[in-house]
Amino acid sequence: SERKPIKNKWVYKVKYSTDGKIERFKARLVAKGFSQKEGIDYSETYAPVVRHESLRMVISIAAAKNLEILQLDVKTAFLHGDLKEELYMEQPEGFEDTSRPSDVCRLLKSIYGLKQASRSWNEKFDQFLKTFRFIKSSADPCVYFQCQGESEMILALWVDDGLLCGTHQALLNEVVSQLNKNFEITSGEVDCFVGIAIKQNRIQHTIQLSQPHYIKIILKRFKMEDCDSKVVPADPYTILSSEGNDGET
Repeated sequence: SERKPIKNKWVYKVKYSTDGKIERFKARLVAKGFSQKEGIDYSETYAPVVRHESLRMVISIAAAKNLEILQLDVKTAFLHGDLKEELYMEQPEGFEDTSRPSDVCRLLKSIYGLKQASRSWNEKFDQFLKTFRFIKSSADPCVYFQCQGESEMILALWVDDGLLCGTHQALLNEVVSQLNKNFEITSGEVDCFVGIAIKQNRIQHTIQLSQPHYIKIILKRFKMEDCDSKVVPADPYTILSSEGNDGET
């Protein structure tokens, strides 16, 4: 048989709190997916994420309709994915059965490192959302809607992070409650989503988006940390030319 057990390794990480102190130590068992053979160990691997244009549209709708916004995070999301393929993995280091050293593990669920891990998770979460009467957008497979009378919800999904908007807090709480019955979810007031800082003012019906951390990274990359700041990204009076010449003011 061409099917061979997949190797694995432990990945260690230190989790720090916002004040820089060590919060906890993490260890994650990951498969060495680079050894998987296409057509034997996996077939399709593609998993979509919400487009930035779609995300901005969802946020603009939330601002226009003054919707409640919750940020969701699914812990160890990839471990929930169901495997369609017959996969075997070597015994993890530190958990070997010394009486049966030649035995291997049969994987029934996806684990981090597998080539199909992201797709398996996406399919699993998609199935759950459909059972909860969410409808997938035809324009973006990672945007979901649910409308019941005057109540509505919109969900934008980026792998295991979600932005959930709704007309009532009770609606959002019910979704989180149902999610927690199937997965381990953390949720809270939106702060930062896919690197974008989000600040909502429901009194003024506004939502501000910014990327201060990304700006600092760009400045550091081009060695411009000490450059003078501007209130606008470009001179508003610059005349742009299609001939490739420098603009004139």
